[in-house]
Amino acid sequence: MAAAATTIEAMGSARLTAARGLMEVFGSGGYSNIVLDHKLEQEDLSPQDRSFCAALFYGVIEQALALDYAIGKYSSIAVKKLSPGVLAALRCGFYQLLHMPSVPPSAAVNETVTITRQLGERRAAGFVNGVLRSFLRAGMAVPEPKDKLTALSVAYSIPAPLIQYWRKSYGQEMTLRILEGSRGPAPVFARVNTCRTTAAELTELLAGQGVQAEEAGVKDALRLTAPGSITRLPAFQEGLFHIQDLSSQLCAAAADPQPGMRVLDVCAAPGGKSFTMAQLMENQGELVCCDLHPHRVKLIEEGAARLGLNILRPMVQDATQYNPERGSFDRVLCDVVCSGYGILRRKPEIRYKPLETLDGIWLVQYNILETSAKYCKEGGRLVYSTCTLNPQENQQVVQRFLDAHGEFRLVEPMTTLVKEELDCDGFFYAVLERKTTK
Repeated sequence: MAAAATTIEAMGSARLTAARGLMEVFGSGGYSNIVLDHKLEQEDLSPQDRSFCAALFYGVIEQALALDYAIGKYSSIAVKKLSPGVLAALRCGFYQLLHMPSVPPSAAVNETVTITRQLGERRAAGFVNGVLRSFLRAGMAVPEPKDKLTALSVAYSIPAPLIQYWRKSYGQEMTLRILEGSRGPAPVFARVNTCRTTAAELTELLAGQGVQAEEAGVKDALRLTAPGSITRLPAFQEGLFHIQDLSSQLCAAAADPQPGMRVLDVCAAPGGKSFTMAQLMENQGELVCCDLHPHRVKLIEEGAARLGLNILRPMVQDATQYNPERGSFDRVLCDVVCSGYGILRRKPEIRYKPLETLDGIWLVQYNILETSAKYCKEGGRLVYSTCTLNPQENQQVVQRFLDAHGEFRLVEPMTTLVKEELDCDGFFYAVLERKTTK
C-alpha cells in the first residue's frame, strides 16, 4: 500500500506541475516548451511522471478550445469567469477523462480536486468536484455544436476565425488537410550526418541503442520510434545525426548547396538547416550562419562542434541590416520569423493567437528578404521559407519581391507542404535565382 500511495502522490505532483505550467502559458503567453522545461527542472519527478506531465500539459494546450466547450456544458459558471487556477484544474480533469483512458475516472476526479486546493483554490474544490461528477454521470457526453463552423472549431480545437481565414486562402479541401495536420503527437525525424555515417549504418547502430529507425521518404532522413531522451543516446553524442523535421530538410535541399560553395543562412539558429546544408556540401566550402542573439549563435556553435562540421561560421548579425563586409554568396537561405501556423503540433499554443496580432509581420519578412537578396551573386539561389500556412506571409511576400526585383526569377513553383504521406510540418519555401547579366 505504501508503494501505491507514493505513486499516487508523485502522479499528483505531475498533475500539479502541468496545471501550473498551463496557467503560465495561458496567463502570460509563455512558450510551451520553455515553460514545461523550466517547470520540470524545478520538480524531482520520475521519468514516468515527467512523461505523464508532458502528455497532460501538451494535450490540454492542444485541446483547450474543445475542453472549454465541454466544461461550459457542465459548469454553472461561464468558462470566461472561472479563475485561472480553477480553469487549469478543470481542463486537466476533463482531458484525463476524455483522452487518457489509462487513468481511472475516480483518480482523475479526486486528483483534480486535490490540485485545485494546491493551486490555492480551496473554496472551489467542491465546485470542481461537482462539475467533474456531473460530467461522469452524463456518460461524458459532449453535444456537437449545431453550427458547422463551430463544430469544426471544437473538433480540431482551432479558433473559428483562423479556420475561416484558411478557407478563404486555400479552400475547403486544403483547410481540412491543414486541420488534420494540426494535432499531434508530432513525429521525430533524424537527419543523418552523412559526413560521418550512412542511413543504413545509423539505423543499425540506433537499434543497438534501443531505438527503432526507418526510412522517412526523404534521402538520409530517418523516422525514430520512441527515442526517449535523444541527447543521451551515444549516437547523438557522437554527432551522427541531428533532429530536424522533413519539411526543413526539403527546404535545405531546395537551396541546392554544393561542395566548395559559399553559403549564407541569415536566420540560422538553432542551426538545423545550416547543418543539413553543410552535410550536402560534404563539409567543403564556407557556410556563414547568422542570428540576432548571441545565446542562439552559441547553439549553432555547439551543434556544429558535435557534428564535426567545421565549414560553419556562426556569427551575430541582424538579418534586416545589410553588411557589405559579408561579401556575396552562391546560396542564400532566408528562413524568416513567422506566425508558425505550420507547427501547431509542436507548439500548440500558437493556434490561440488572435489573427490581428500578426498584422504587419509580413513587412519584417519582406525587409529580411530584400536585405538577404543583396548577398546573392549572379546565377546564385535565394531561398525564402517559413514554417507557417498563411499566404500573406508566404506567396504574397515572394510575389511583392519579384514584382519589385526583375533581376530575380522563380526557379520552380512555390512549395506549400502540409501533413501528407511524409507526415511533415506545415511549411512554405520559394526558390529564386538572380539572373546573369552576361
